[in-house]
Amino acid sequence: MVRMDYTMGERATVLRAELRRLVAEHVPDDYLGAFTDDPADLAVAQEFCRLLADRGLLCIAWPEEFGGGGGSAWEQTVVREEMWAHHEPRGAQYMGVNWVGPTIMRHGTPDQQRLHLPSIARGEVIWCQGFSEPEAGSDLASLRTAARPDGDGWRISGQKIWTSYATMAQWCFLLARTATGAKKQDGLTIFLVPMSTPGIEVRPIRSLMGPHHLNEVFFDDVRVEPTDVLGTVGDGWRVVQEVLSFERVGIARYARCERLLLAAPGVLGDQWDGLPPELRARWSRMLVHCRRARLLAYRVVALQNDGQVTPGDAAAYRIAVTRLDQDSAEVLMEIAGAASLTGPDGVRFRREVEDHWRYAQASTVASGSIEIQRMLLSRALLAAS
Repeated sequence: MVRMDYTMGERATVLRAELRRLVAEHVPDDYLGAFTDDPADLAVAQEFCRLLADRGLLCIAWPEEFGGGGGSAWEQTVVREEMWAHHEPRGAQYMGVNWVGPTIMRHGTPDQQRLHLPSIARGEVIWCQGFSEPEAGSDLASLRTAARPDGDGWRISGQKIWTSYATMAQWCFLLARTATGAKKQDGLTIFLVPMSTPGIEVRPIRSLMGPHHLNEVFFDDVRVEPTDVLGTVGDGWRVVQEVLSFERVGIARYARCERLLLAAPGVLGDQWDGLPPELRARWSRMLVHCRRARLLAYRVVALQNDGQVTPGDAAAYRIAVTRLDQDSAEVLMEIAGAASLTGPDGVRFRREVEDHWRYAQASTVASGSIEIQRMLLSRALLAAS
């Protein structure tokens, strides 16, 4: 049984206030994320990451020996919530902070830890994730990118797709097949690959989400060294399952939904009372769903903290929060469309709502489709029955 009376404590309250102050002082009012056509937005994110790192806040829950702040998982949760609520001014760094770094802590060699962890903790390096392929998206274990032995190292050939941040990343957390086993999950290996390695080509995929998010990455006989293998050769699937459970709770989508929903009455002013009662009722239901998603997230954080999280736990949260993301986006778009939004606050609110709607369209596909999450949850419930 998991307790549900989550108390973050006074330190979390102080931390939340500090993060909001830093955002207000160092992030422009019109900032809607790092991945736009304006290079200044990415520069804002990189500078803000260094600011957080200098204050020990970027990797607040990491052990101090790895460059972190030695804080609690709940303090890290506060950072997640405030960053996502304010359009993720860490940019792409959340990937390294939330799961690449912790995975290297658990499975990396001392040399890999010394090479990678300090630069992540300082906000100096961007990682991308080489998982999905054209024929292996939700069915990740069917991937075809292959690594064949080459002396004491490997040669990797294949294609990845939907690879966020690949145009700007210095490193790729890559999953490739090194052998064929009795099950398709067998024989998979993780490689930590520099994106500057000869034979890697990145082709951007334009989308509603902006120019830096989605890419194809081609590996043409790419040479990697034995020191680039993370963990044990052939044991990559076990590590990936752990990775995905962390990734799927690493984005606090409910925090942005809640902030925008709560802002709506104040921005609309007198126009709020003129909205259709049915629309205001849906707005109320969305706030209830925000609280539900938050509690599910806290439950998974508590389980992770105790080393008990399962794929089913992460899947339940993902289903709730991605549905919330899309449903709240539809309600907010209707609210914004039904009102005359003028002045700086009104214009900004409309832009934020439109940005939220664009990102929400992919939320039930990213990090494993909602159909796969339902399968994982169903298996967990059947196993427990």
